[in-house]
Amino acid sequence: MDRPLLEVPVGSTGPALAATLARALRLALDGSGPAVLPVATPDGASSLRLATPDGASAERLDATSPQRLTTSAGPPATHVPEPVALVVRTSGSTGHPRHVMLDRAALHASARATEQRLHGPGRWVLALPLGHVAGVQVLVRSLVAGTDPVVVDATGGFDPRRLAVAAAEAASGDDPAYCSLVPTQLHRIVTAAHGERRLPAALGPLTRLDAILLGGAAAAPALLDRARELGLAVVTTYGMTETCGGCVYDGRPLDGVRLDVDADGVRIAGPVLARGYLGDQPADDAFVTDADGVRWFRTRDLGHLHDGVLRLAGRSDDVIITGGHKVAPAEVEAVLAALPGVGQVCVVGVPDEEWGAAVTVVVVPGGRGGLPGLTDLRDAVRRTLGSAAAPRHLVLADALPERGPGKVDRTEVARRAHAALHVSPASPNTWTEHHGHTR
Repeated sequence: MDRPLLEVPVGSTGPALAATLARALRLALDGSGPAVLPVATPDGASSLRLATPDGASAERLDATSPQRLTTSAGPPATHVPEPVALVVRTSGSTGHPRHVMLDRAALHASARATEQRLHGPGRWVLALPLGHVAGVQVLVRSLVAGTDPVVVDATGGFDPRRLAVAAAEAASGDDPAYCSLVPTQLHRIVTAAHGERRLPAALGPLTRLDAILLGGAAAAPALLDRARELGLAVVTTYGMTETCGGCVYDGRPLDGVRLDVDADGVRIAGPVLARGYLGDQPADDAFVTDADGVRWFRTRDLGHLHDGVLRLAGRSDDVIITGGHKVAPAEVEAVLAALPGVGQVCVVGVPDEEWGAAVTVVVVPGGRGGLPGLTDLRDAVRRTLGSAAAPRHLVLADALPERGPGKVDRTEVARRAHAALHVSPASPNTWTEHHGHTR
């Protein structure tokens, strides 16, 4: 049996939009309403209207009288299998975006496992886009916990001060207070401390949050250390849309989640797995069932397990082949991010006649201390990972382009780095191994 799929256009996160989406999600989760598909649109918040097929206003959404949230350009609704409550579009950081179908049972399992790992049901602060799984999950966890989220108005971009005001409200009651962020947001909070041992008074309420889930991308160890030094209760998370978001906290899987690591990468099993992809989108063997009947999701992430703790080493499709050697960018980034003066860092391969691909580091300056030169960066990597991994080019940037919340767009970083090194050789922000000076 199928059920209708309700498309909800979502723009900048705000209280009105969050309330509308939460209302639709509540009906989807209890089975009385259609499944929900958040659709990211620049003007989603302003063009949102609740309507029935005949255009009359509606006070309730349910499966017996199909209704939908529409925009003037909204496509017609489709149908999904009956157990599906939520369909979320992936960021496309691993290729073409897909629409992932998440069952009611999987969403409930994810929310309950999160509560068990943290401090029980709590009140959540919403500071993420609602077109991605991490943002939607804040609403789902709030609904499962029976609490109202505190929504940070994202109009005009992320502002740590607005987040702090929301944190103070969330922490004002008896329930634990939680928040989900991406590394870019945490970096801006930490930067606001200006090297001091405590956050500015205006950001002080952030230390009252019982847990700040950090996901969407790998966070530099130095950033995590600095955040915790400032009193922020950061919990790193690992997961993806196909696992209802984060399912591994601080390297350890949530209750019911299983991990397996082999030469092909990390595999995940458990009640949080998605049903699959919407429509005719190919799975590419992403979901597999083994001889014991266990269903697994095969990621493209490299890593290893040590005493039950997962350590990631980047993605298999990010590996740089340089001079016949394989270099994992995530390992190089981890070394460089720990150096003084390095705020954010991304390592990519740039086409090179001699090496095939030249390891290139793109750095956003920040943190304490002056930015190291290319020679210092190369020496730090060489000591830890060997000469093949040492970057041959350095490019400075004001910011790293993103594809989805907190996910660095490596393809765009590589394109910009190539342009800076080859198209605009007079750029004052590039250095090369051979010349050791501005090109």
